[in-house]
Amino acid sequence: MIELPRGPVMIGVEETTLTTADQERLRHPLIGAVILFSRNFESPAQLKALTAEIRVVREPPILIGVDHEGGRVQRFREGFTAVPAMRTLGLRWDRDVVAAAGEARTLGATIAGELRAHGVDFSFTPVLDLDFGTSSVIGDRAFHRNPNAVAHLGCALVDGLHAAGMAAVGKHFPGHGFAAADSHAALPVDERTFTEIAADDLVPFAALVKHRIEAIMPAHVTYPAIDALPAGYSSKWLQQILRGRLGFDGLVFSDDLEMAGAQGAGDVVARAEASFAAGCDVVLACNDFAGIGDLLARLKSASNRNLARRWAAMQPRR
Repeated sequence: MIELPRGPVMIGVEETTLTTADQERLRHPLIGAVILFSRNFESPAQLKALTAEIRVVREPPILIGVDHEGGRVQRFREGFTAVPAMRTLGLRWDRDVVAAAGEARTLGATIAGELRAHGVDFSFTPVLDLDFGTSSVIGDRAFHRNPNAVAHLGCALVDGLHAAGMAAVGKHFPGHGFAAADSHAALPVDERTFTEIAADDLVPFAALVKHRIEAIMPAHVTYPAIDALPAGYSSKWLQQILRGRLGFDGLVFSDDLEMAGAQGAGDVVARAEASFAAGCDVVLACNDFAGIGDLLARLKSASNRNLARRWAAMQPRR
């Protein structure tokens, strides 16, 4: 086993076991974490074996994450609780605020407990976007249209994650729910003013920052009234607003650099460099293994004196 500090790149792996190419990539000093997908899952026993394989590649162990929100976005299903779409909690919040928050805490603990039992360190959840009824890619992934409901339920879900020893990642800062386009396929544009966004979309993020959420992921969305660059490439959003105005000091993940909404910055290396320059701590490259190889070969890691501390906060609590 080699000893390397966790680096600023998070990547996918190819199959249900590590290939030789996977193992070589995971030993690269730029790597800090792995993100798993449905292609990496056959059964609970296989998942445990895969995460154990990943964990012994190097020391300290590479961290392992997954998009496991519930509803449409739940990568592991057989042997795992079927987590409902978060909108169901919002609908319950309309009827019974206390019961909805209790259910959110229970679901957070369920997500964390089941993932940790299979060697997964964290999930990219909760979704803190508002459901304006215009974004199909967000839709029922959002708790509610009401920012106070999203803040309340998001904090409750994080409480459940924390109770089971798991860190949380809020997404997609500063809010992906208003723009109609899907950032997987295009670059969404949100024409609202900062005053409008701050009064609505920023409310849950501000609440979760105060609630000590460990990590936040920005959106591949452009807000031209604030900056011509998408939020994930914008120092105005990440440094001036997220870190300065909201006071966030945790880990900032880019969203997947392979998404269409990220492609305006150039090739994958240029996208990573733009993300780091804006204030991201860790960049994601998930599915294009040729592109991942290019990224690892050509990227010069930006100095980040906070990275080790911020990575450490993502480790499960015993």
